[in-house]
Amino acid sequence: MTVFIYAALIFLVIRFSVTVFNFLSNPKLPRTVKHYDYKVSILIPARNEAENIIGLLQSIKEQDYQNYEVLVLDDDSSDNTYNLVASFCEENDKFSIYHGEALPKGWLGKNYACHQLSKQASGNYFLFLDADEEIKKGFINSLIFRMENGGLSLLSVFTNQIMLSFGEKLTVPLMHFILLNLLPLRLVRVSDNPAFSAASGQCMFFKASNYQDNNWHESVKNKIVEDVEIMKLVKQKDFKAEALLANGLIYCRMYKNLSECINGFSKNLLAGFGNNIIILLIYQLLVIAWPIVLILNFDLSLLALPLTLVILSRLMISFLSGQNVLLNLVLHPLQMLFYLLISLISIKKHLFKTGTWKGRLIKQI
Repeated sequence: MTVFIYAALIFLVIRFSVTVFNFLSNPKLPRTVKHYDYKVSILIPARNEAENIIGLLQSIKEQDYQNYEVLVLDDDSSDNTYNLVASFCEENDKFSIYHGEALPKGWLGKNYACHQLSKQASGNYFLFLDADEEIKKGFINSLIFRMENGGLSLLSVFTNQIMLSFGEKLTVPLMHFILLNLLPLRLVRVSDNPAFSAASGQCMFFKASNYQDNNWHESVKNKIVEDVEIMKLVKQKDFKAEALLANGLIYCRMYKNLSECINGFSKNLLAGFGNNIIILLIYQLLVIAWPIVLILNFDLSLLALPLTLVILSRLMISFLSGQNVLLNLVLHPLQMLFYLLISLISIKKHLFKTGTWKGRLIKQI
């Protein structure tokens, strides 16, 4: 038991060090006052997004960039997505919508939708967005500024998260917690090692010529965490890429209640650990079990250091991600319990091939 406790504490110190590095390096998308005129194709895959997508389209219309086109692909929606977007497009000539083709064997739905969109796009840059987002003024110029200055082929942005229901506040902060507690985000750009890869499919910004030469979504057509897999491929081919935090320039409300959160996160959590069940369980054991062990053994004296590191970590991560610091501190124990629950559900879905999303079975290929 002593060996386990010390192993957990060492792992905690390592994770704390990563968090400190991220806090000090401040990996946020820098804002710029410079304006560009490159044509940007904003590409939006949409399946049953009638509740969300008009908010995104309106935010694009109101932003301050001028040379753009918006292409929406309706991926066999069963709701009113197509008609809503089509009506919006009739009044805004920079916006278009297409019916997606039937999903071929060997593809996952979003990957194929993005691939189809890329074939319709004509911009110098491709910006892939999810339908449940909103962008702010300065966002597109800031993306191009970073791409141009860094000579990047891909820039991915982790969006600021909108959380309204209690269920969202129990689960959504886990995304930034895992990211900033495990990966020094600056190393995505600095290191050539594909192991240092992170990306968010909610915002993927490509140099169009590089995308067209490599057909990135086709290269990962059967991958659940296609964003990270694309980032790995980009780095393996010696192109420059980067992943940054949104800095208040793009927002997303991923889910609207606890059930949606659990279903959504569990569909790809294990895939984020390479579908390695043992690694995920060891991680959960080291992250969650140690305080329970200490309390059950009445060794509360050993809790002071780890609790201090956890509190400081949550402070820094909440600040970086633009989240409520006090709320994340108060809810941390419950968030960790739901993290464990989501992990177990993700493992179950993987083992029994029962993962679904937007009405489709997610096939593990």
